Amino acid sequence: MTGGAGAVVMLAAGCSGDTSGSGELASEESKTTVTITPANGTSKVKPDGTIEVKVADGTLQKVTVQGEGAQITGKLSADRTTWRSDRTMTPDTKYTVTAVAANDGKSQTATSSFSTLDPAQTLEIVDVTPNLKGEEVGVGAPIIVSFNRPVGNRAAVEKVLEVTPEKPVAGAWRWVDDKRVIYRTKTYWEPHQKIKFEADLAGLNVGGGVYGEEDEQATITVGAKQITKGDIGEHHMTVYRDGEKLRTIPFSAGNGTTREYTTTSGVHLLMGKENPVTMISPGRKPGDPGYYKTVVNHGVRFSNSGEYTHAMASTVGVQGSANVSHGCLNLSPKNAKWYYDIMQRGDVLELTGSDRDLEWGNGWGYWQLSFSEWKEGSALQ
Repeated sequence: MTGGAGAVVMLAAGCSGDTSGSGELASEESKTTVTITPANGTSKVKPDGTIEVKVADGTLQKVTVQGEGAQITGKLSADRTTWRSDRTMTPDTKYTVTAVAANDGKSQTATSSFSTLDPAQTLEIVDVTPNLKGEEVGVGAPIIVSFNRPVGNRAAVEKVLEVTPEKPVAGAWRWVDDKRVIYRTKTYWEPHQKIKFEADLAGLNVGGGVYGEEDEQATITVGAKQITKGDIGEHHMTVYRDGEKLRTIPFSAGNGTTREYTTTSGVHLLMGKENPVTMISPGRKPGDPGYYKTVVNHGVRFSNSGEYTHAMASTVGVQGSANVSHGCLNLSPKNAKWYYDIMQRGDVLELTGSDRDLEWGNGWGYWQLSFSEWKEGSALQ
Protein backbone atom coordinates (compact mmCIF):
# COMPACT_ATOMS: atom_id res chain seq x y z
CA MET A 1 0.00 0.00 0.00
CA THR A 2 1.33 3.43 -0.88
CA GLY A 3 1.28 6.20 1.68
CA GLY A 4 2.20 3.94 4.57
CA ALA A 5 2.16 6.69 7.18
CA GLY A 6 -1.26 7.12 8.74
CA ALA A 7 -3.18 10.30 9.39
CA VAL A 8 -2.33 11.09 13.03
CA VAL A 9 -5.09 12.96 14.83
CA MET A 10 -4.78 14.34 18.40
CA LEU A 11 -8.30 14.48 19.80
CA ALA A 12 -8.88 17.16 22.44
CA ALA A 13 -11.99 17.84 24.50
CA GLY A 14 -14.05 20.54 22.86
CA CYS A 15 -12.11 20.44 19.56
CA SER A 16 -13.15 18.94 16.21
CA GLY A 17 -11.05 16.21 14.63
CA ASP A 18 -9.93 18.01 11.46
CA THR A 19 -7.59 15.75 9.47
CA SER A 20 -6.74 18.14 6.66
CA GLY A 21 -3.08 18.51 5.74
CA SER A 22 -0.84 16.37 7.91
CA GLY A 23 -3.82 15.35 9.98
CA GLU A 24 -2.45 16.62 13.33
CA LEU A 25 -4.57 18.51 15.80
CA ALA A 26 -3.07 19.31 19.20
CA SER A 27 -3.60 21.38 22.33
CA GLU A 28 -2.40 21.39 25.92
CA GLU A 29 -5.45 19.33 26.86
CA SER A 30 -4.97 16.65 24.17
CA LYS A 31 -5.30 13.17 25.55
CA THR A 32 -6.36 10.99 22.61
CA THR A 33 -4.38 10.22 19.44
CA VAL A 34 -6.03 8.53 16.44
CA THR A 35 -3.98 7.17 13.54
CA ILE A 36 -5.77 6.34 10.29
CA THR A 37 -4.00 4.41 7.53
CA PRO A 38 -4.00 5.18 4.59
CA ALA A 39 -3.25 8.78 5.47
CA ASN A 40 -5.42 11.64 4.34
CA GLY A 41 -4.73 12.57 0.71
CA THR A 42 -3.02 9.30 -0.21
CA SER A 43 -3.56 8.13 -3.81
CA LYS A 44 -3.02 4.89 -5.72
CA VAL A 45 -3.74 2.74 -2.68
CA LYS A 46 -3.73 -0.95 -3.64
CA PRO A 47 -7.32 -2.21 -3.59
CA ASP A 48 -6.32 -5.29 -1.62
CA GLY A 49 -4.66 -3.18 1.09
CA THR A 50 -5.93 -2.82 4.65
CA ILE A 51 -7.55 0.19 6.26
CA GLU A 52 -6.41 0.52 9.88
CA VAL A 53 -7.52 2.85 12.67
CA LYS A 54 -5.63 3.01 15.98
CA VAL A 55 -6.30 5.06 19.10
CA ALA A 56 -3.96 5.84 21.97
CA ASP A 57 -5.19 6.88 25.43
CA GLY A 58 -8.79 6.22 24.54
CA THR A 59 -11.20 3.81 22.84
CA LEU A 60 -12.85 3.66 19.45
CA GLN A 61 -16.60 4.05 19.52
CA LYS A 62 -17.36 3.79 15.80
CA VAL A 63 -15.54 3.51 12.47
CA THR A 64 -17.24 3.94 9.11
CA VAL A 65 -15.89 3.87 5.56
CA GLN A 66 -17.79 5.64 2.80
CA GLY A 67 -17.24 5.39 -0.94
CA GLU A 68 -19.10 4.66 -4.16
CA GLY A 69 -17.58 1.18 -4.46
CA ALA A 70 -17.74 -1.88 -2.26
CA GLN A 71 -19.17 -1.52 1.22
CA ILE A 72 -16.15 -1.83 3.48
CA THR A 73 -16.59 -3.66 6.77
CA GLY A 74 -14.08 -4.30 9.53
CA LYS A 75 -13.39 -5.68 12.97
CA LEU A 76 -12.72 -3.91 16.23
CA SER A 77 -10.16 -5.31 18.68
CA ALA A 78 -11.36 -6.56 22.06
CA ASP A 79 -9.89 -3.52 23.84
CA ARG A 80 -11.43 -1.17 21.25
CA THR A 81 -8.12 0.46 20.40
CA THR A 82 -7.71 -0.92 16.86
CA TRP A 83 -10.04 -1.37 13.86
CA ARG A 84 -9.03 -3.15 10.64
CA SER A 85 -10.96 -3.62 7.43
CA ASP A 86 -11.77 -7.21 6.56
CA ARG A 87 -12.39 -6.98 2.82
CA THR A 88 -10.92 -5.48 -0.35
CA MET A 89 -11.75 -2.09 -1.88
CA THR A 90 -13.07 -1.06 -5.27
CA PRO A 91 -10.36 0.11 -7.71
CA ASP A 92 -10.23 3.77 -8.80
CA THR A 93 -12.48 4.90 -5.95
CA LYS A 94 -12.32 7.62 -3.30
CA TYR A 95 -12.97 6.49 0.26
CA THR A 96 -13.43 8.49 3.45
CA VAL A 97 -12.77 6.89 6.84
CA THR A 98 -14.52 8.42 9.84
CA ALA A 99 -13.49 7.36 13.34
CA VAL A 100 -15.17 8.34 16.60
CA ALA A 101 -12.96 7.97 19.70
CA ALA A 102 -13.66 8.66 23.36
CA ASN A 103 -11.63 9.58 26.44
CA ASP A 104 -12.95 10.48 29.88
CA GLY A 105 -16.50 10.47 28.55
CA LYS A 106 -15.82 12.95 25.75
CA SER A 107 -15.93 11.89 22.08
CA GLN A 108 -14.14 13.30 19.06
CA THR A 109 -14.21 12.55 15.34
CA ALA A 110 -11.31 12.05 12.93
CA THR A 111 -11.41 11.51 9.15
CA SER A 112 -9.06 10.51 6.36
CA SER A 113 -9.83 10.53 2.63
CA PHE A 114 -7.81 8.59 0.06
CA SER A 115 -8.19 7.04 -3.40
CA THR A 116 -7.43 3.56 -4.70
CA LEU A 117 -5.33 2.49 -7.67
CA ASP A 118 -6.81 2.49 -11.17
CA PRO A 119 -5.36 -0.77 -12.57
CA ALA A 120 -4.72 -1.32 -16.26
CA GLN A 121 -6.87 -4.48 -16.25
CA THR A 122 -9.79 -5.61 -14.14
CA LEU A 123 -11.74 -8.84 -13.75
CA GLU A 124 -15.51 -8.67 -13.79
CA ILE A 125 -18.48 -11.00 -13.94
CA VAL A 126 -20.30 -10.58 -17.24
CA ASP A 127 -23.06 -13.14 -16.76
CA VAL A 128 -24.81 -15.19 -14.10
CA THR A 129 -27.09 -17.93 -15.47
CA PRO A 130 -29.92 -18.70 -14.86
CA ASN A 131 -30.94 -15.22 -13.76
CA LEU A 132 -33.67 -13.84 -16.02
CA LYS A 133 -36.06 -11.32 -14.50
CA GLY A 134 -39.07 -13.12 -13.05
CA GLU A 135 -37.67 -16.54 -13.91
CA GLU A 136 -38.29 -19.65 -11.82
CA VAL A 137 -35.83 -22.49 -12.33
CA GLY A 138 -35.89 -26.21 -11.78
CA VAL A 139 -34.41 -28.13 -8.87
CA GLY A 140 -31.42 -29.29 -10.91
CA ALA A 141 -30.39 -25.82 -12.04
CA PRO A 142 -26.68 -24.94 -11.97
CA ILE A 143 -25.32 -21.47 -11.29
CA ILE A 144 -23.02 -20.55 -14.18
CA VAL A 145 -20.69 -17.57 -13.66
CA SER A 146 -18.81 -16.12 -16.65
CA PHE A 147 -15.92 -13.63 -16.50
CA ASN A 148 -14.63 -11.05 -18.97
CA ARG A 149 -11.07 -12.44 -19.05
CA PRO A 150 -9.16 -15.60 -18.08
CA VAL A 151 -8.96 -16.00 -14.31
CA GLY A 152 -5.37 -16.25 -13.10
CA ASN A 153 -5.90 -17.04 -9.42
CA ARG A 154 -8.93 -19.33 -9.50
CA ALA A 155 -8.68 -20.21 -5.80
CA ALA A 156 -8.81 -16.56 -4.74
CA VAL A 157 -11.85 -15.93 -6.92
CA GLU A 158 -13.65 -19.09 -5.81
CA LYS A 159 -13.24 -18.08 -2.15
CA VAL A 160 -15.33 -14.94 -2.66
CA LEU A 161 -18.18 -16.69 -4.52
CA GLU A 162 -20.95 -17.37 -2.03
CA VAL A 163 -24.22 -19.24 -2.55
CA THR A 164 -26.85 -19.02 0.18
CA PRO A 165 -30.12 -20.92 -0.32
CA GLU A 166 -33.06 -20.48 2.03
CA LYS A 167 -33.08 -24.27 2.41
CA PRO A 168 -29.42 -25.30 2.83
CA VAL A 169 -27.82 -28.06 0.74
CA ALA A 170 -24.19 -28.95 0.09
CA GLY A 171 -22.71 -27.71 -3.17
CA ALA A 172 -19.42 -26.99 -4.92
CA TRP A 173 -17.88 -24.97 -7.75
CA ARG A 174 -16.20 -26.54 -10.77
CA TRP A 175 -14.10 -24.65 -13.31
CA VAL A 176 -14.98 -25.75 -16.84
CA ASP A 177 -12.60 -23.33 -18.58
CA ASP A 178 -10.50 -20.30 -17.67
CA LYS A 179 -13.45 -17.90 -17.88
CA ARG A 180 -16.31 -19.97 -16.47
CA VAL A 181 -17.10 -21.64 -13.16
CA ILE A 182 -20.27 -23.61 -12.34
CA TYR A 183 -21.97 -24.38 -9.03
CA ARG A 184 -23.82 -27.65 -8.56
CA THR A 185 -25.44 -29.08 -5.47
CA LYS A 186 -24.91 -32.55 -4.01
CA THR A 187 -28.63 -33.26 -4.23
CA TYR A 188 -31.31 -31.28 -6.00
CA TRP A 189 -32.36 -27.89 -4.62
CA GLU A 190 -35.43 -27.95 -2.44
CA PRO A 191 -38.28 -26.44 -4.50
CA HIS A 192 -40.05 -23.15 -3.84
CA GLN A 193 -37.22 -21.06 -2.41
CA LYS A 194 -34.79 -18.25 -3.21
CA ILE A 195 -31.04 -18.58 -3.56
CA LYS A 196 -28.71 -15.63 -3.02
CA PHE A 197 -25.50 -15.44 -5.03
CA GLU A 198 -22.83 -12.95 -3.92
CA ALA A 199 -19.32 -12.30 -5.16
CA ASP A 200 -17.13 -9.88 -3.18
CA LEU A 201 -14.94 -9.43 -6.22
CA ALA A 202 -14.14 -5.70 -5.98
CA GLY A 203 -10.44 -5.14 -5.32
CA LEU A 204 -9.54 -8.83 -5.25
CA ASN A 205 -5.96 -9.38 -6.41
CA VAL A 206 -6.09 -12.13 -9.03
CA GLY A 207 -2.47 -11.82 -10.14
CA GLY A 208 -0.61 -10.11 -12.95
CA GLY A 209 -1.74 -6.66 -11.85
CA VAL A 210 -5.39 -7.57 -12.38
CA TYR A 211 -7.95 -6.65 -9.71
CA GLY A 212 -11.63 -7.40 -9.38
CA GLU A 213 -13.76 -4.57 -10.82
CA GLU A 214 -16.86 -4.70 -8.66
CA ASP A 215 -19.02 -6.89 -6.46
CA GLU A 216 -21.82 -8.89 -8.01
CA GLN A 217 -25.01 -10.40 -6.65
CA ALA A 218 -28.09 -12.15 -7.96
CA THR A 219 -31.22 -13.79 -6.60
CA ILE A 220 -32.33 -17.05 -8.16
CA THR A 221 -35.84 -18.41 -7.57
CA VAL A 222 -36.44 -22.16 -7.55
CA GLY A 223 -39.92 -23.12 -8.63
CA ALA A 224 -41.71 -26.45 -8.50
CA LYS A 225 -39.84 -29.76 -8.47
CA GLN A 226 -40.49 -30.95 -12.02
CA ILE A 227 -38.96 -34.32 -12.90
CA THR A 228 -39.57 -36.10 -16.19
CA LYS A 229 -38.67 -39.80 -16.49
CA GLY A 230 -38.61 -41.48 -19.86
CA ASP A 231 -37.65 -44.84 -21.36
CA ILE A 232 -36.32 -44.58 -24.90
CA GLY A 233 -37.05 -48.25 -25.55
CA GLU A 234 -40.60 -47.96 -24.24
CA HIS A 235 -41.25 -44.67 -26.10
CA HIS A 236 -42.95 -42.88 -23.20
CA MET A 237 -42.10 -40.27 -20.57
CA THR A 238 -43.95 -39.29 -17.41
CA VAL A 239 -43.91 -35.79 -15.95
CA TYR A 240 -44.08 -35.23 -12.19
CA ARG A 241 -44.50 -31.95 -10.31
CA ASP A 242 -43.73 -31.87 -6.58
CA GLY A 243 -44.17 -35.64 -6.53
CA GLU A 244 -47.52 -35.65 -8.29
CA LYS A 245 -47.93 -37.31 -11.68
CA LEU A 246 -49.06 -34.76 -14.27
CA ARG A 247 -49.00 -36.57 -17.60
CA THR A 248 -47.56 -39.54 -19.49
CA ILE A 249 -46.48 -38.57 -22.99
CA PRO A 250 -45.71 -40.92 -25.89
CA PHE A 251 -42.73 -39.98 -28.02
CA SER A 252 -40.56 -41.14 -30.89
CA ALA A 253 -36.84 -40.91 -30.08
CA GLY A 254 -33.70 -41.23 -32.21
CA ASN A 255 -33.66 -44.12 -34.67
CA GLY A 256 -30.20 -45.23 -33.49
CA THR A 257 -28.80 -45.88 -36.97
CA THR A 258 -25.79 -43.67 -36.11
CA ARG A 259 -24.41 -42.20 -32.90
CA GLU A 260 -25.72 -38.75 -33.80
CA TYR A 261 -29.18 -40.18 -34.38
CA THR A 262 -29.22 -41.91 -31.00
CA THR A 263 -30.98 -40.10 -28.15
CA THR A 264 -28.71 -39.90 -25.10
CA SER A 265 -29.48 -41.70 -21.86
CA GLY A 266 -28.74 -39.99 -18.56
CA VAL A 267 -29.74 -37.10 -16.31
CA HIS A 268 -30.42 -34.09 -18.50
CA LEU A 269 -31.50 -30.60 -17.52
CA LEU A 270 -33.88 -28.55 -19.61
CA MET A 271 -31.82 -25.64 -20.95
CA GLY A 272 -34.32 -23.39 -22.69
CA LYS A 273 -37.08 -23.22 -25.23
CA GLU A 274 -37.52 -21.95 -28.80
CA ASN A 275 -40.61 -21.54 -30.92
CA PRO A 276 -40.05 -22.15 -33.73
CA VAL A 277 -36.65 -23.81 -33.95
CA THR A 278 -34.79 -24.84 -37.12
CA MET A 279 -33.31 -28.33 -37.12
CA ILE A 280 -30.32 -28.90 -39.45
CA SER A 281 -28.51 -32.17 -39.97
CA PRO A 282 -25.16 -32.10 -38.12
CA GLY A 283 -22.02 -32.25 -40.25
CA ARG A 284 -23.89 -32.20 -43.55
CA LYS A 285 -24.26 -29.59 -46.25
CA PRO A 286 -27.10 -29.09 -48.72
CA GLY A 287 -26.84 -31.84 -51.33
CA ASP A 288 -25.10 -34.31 -49.00
CA PRO A 289 -26.82 -37.66 -48.37
CA GLY A 290 -29.00 -37.38 -45.28
CA TYR A 291 -29.05 -33.57 -45.26
CA TYR A 292 -32.17 -32.00 -43.78
CA LYS A 293 -33.39 -28.61 -42.64
CA THR A 294 -36.70 -28.62 -40.80
CA VAL A 295 -38.57 -25.95 -38.86
CA VAL A 296 -40.49 -27.30 -35.87
CA ASN A 297 -42.59 -25.75 -33.11
CA HIS A 298 -42.35 -25.69 -29.30
CA GLY A 299 -38.79 -26.93 -28.96
CA VAL A 300 -37.32 -27.55 -25.49
CA ARG A 301 -33.56 -28.07 -25.54
CA PHE A 302 -31.96 -30.68 -23.27
CA SER A 303 -28.41 -30.98 -24.65
CA ASN A 304 -25.90 -29.17 -26.84
CA SER A 305 -25.84 -31.98 -29.39
CA GLY A 306 -29.14 -30.85 -30.84
CA GLU A 307 -31.58 -32.79 -28.65
CA TYR A 308 -35.00 -31.24 -28.08
CA THR A 309 -38.52 -32.23 -27.31
CA HIS A 310 -40.63 -30.69 -30.07
CA ALA A 311 -43.80 -31.01 -32.06
CA MET A 312 -43.78 -33.40 -35.02
CA ALA A 313 -47.20 -34.08 -36.47
CA SER A 314 -45.82 -36.42 -39.15
CA THR A 315 -44.66 -39.01 -36.59
CA VAL A 316 -47.75 -39.00 -34.34
CA GLY A 317 -48.71 -42.41 -35.72
CA VAL A 318 -45.58 -44.07 -34.31
CA GLN A 319 -45.14 -41.97 -31.17
CA GLY A 320 -45.33 -44.43 -28.30
CA SER A 321 -44.35 -47.43 -30.44
CA ALA A 322 -41.23 -46.73 -32.57
CA ASN A 323 -38.13 -44.50 -32.65
CA VAL A 324 -37.75 -42.80 -36.02
CA SER A 325 -36.30 -39.35 -35.26
CA HIS A 326 -32.80 -37.94 -35.76
CA GLY A 327 -32.22 -37.89 -31.98
CA CYS A 328 -34.90 -35.56 -30.67
CA LEU A 329 -38.03 -36.61 -28.82
CA ASN A 330 -40.89 -36.12 -31.27
CA LEU A 331 -44.15 -35.26 -29.50
CA SER A 332 -47.63 -34.54 -30.76
CA PRO A 333 -48.28 -30.81 -31.31
CA LYS A 334 -50.60 -30.74 -28.28
CA ASN A 335 -48.14 -32.49 -25.94
CA ALA A 336 -45.18 -30.48 -27.24
CA LYS A 337 -46.94 -27.19 -26.47
CA TRP A 338 -48.00 -28.40 -23.02
CA TYR A 339 -44.43 -29.41 -22.15
CA TYR A 340 -43.09 -26.17 -23.61
CA ASP A 341 -45.49 -24.11 -21.52
CA ILE A 342 -44.67 -25.74 -18.15
CA MET A 343 -40.90 -26.12 -18.57
CA GLN A 344 -38.41 -24.35 -16.33
CA ARG A 345 -34.70 -24.10 -17.08
CA GLY A 346 -33.04 -26.59 -14.78
CA ASP A 347 -35.94 -29.07 -14.73
CA VAL A 348 -34.74 -32.67 -14.70
CA LEU A 349 -35.22 -35.06 -17.63
CA GLU A 350 -34.05 -38.60 -16.84
CA LEU A 351 -33.82 -40.83 -19.91
CA THR A 352 -32.88 -44.50 -20.05
CA GLY A 353 -32.88 -47.21 -22.69
CA SER A 354 -30.26 -46.21 -25.28
CA ASP A 355 -26.61 -47.26 -25.72
CA ARG A 356 -25.37 -43.67 -25.84
CA ASP A 357 -24.74 -41.98 -22.49
CA LEU A 358 -25.01 -38.22 -22.14
CA GLU A 359 -21.55 -36.66 -21.77
CA TRP A 360 -21.34 -34.53 -18.61
CA GLY A 361 -20.16 -31.53 -20.64
CA ASN A 362 -22.89 -31.87 -23.26
CA GLY A 363 -25.19 -28.98 -22.41
CA TRP A 364 -26.07 -28.99 -18.72
CA GLY A 365 -25.25 -32.67 -18.23
CA TYR A 366 -23.54 -31.91 -14.91
CA TRP A 367 -25.53 -34.48 -12.94
CA GLN A 368 -23.83 -37.21 -14.96
CA LEU A 369 -20.88 -36.79 -12.58
CA SER A 370 -21.02 -37.96 -8.99
CA PHE A 371 -20.66 -35.16 -6.46
CA SER A 372 -17.16 -36.34 -5.53
CA GLU A 373 -16.17 -36.24 -9.21
CA TRP A 374 -17.75 -32.82 -9.56
CA LYS A 375 -15.75 -31.39 -6.66
CA GLU A 376 -12.49 -32.40 -8.33
CA GLY A 377 -12.93 -29.39 -10.59
CA SER A 378 -12.79 -26.95 -7.68
CA ALA A 379 -9.69 -24.77 -7.29
CA LEU A 380 -9.93 -25.20 -3.53
CA GLN A 381 -9.32 -28.95 -3.47
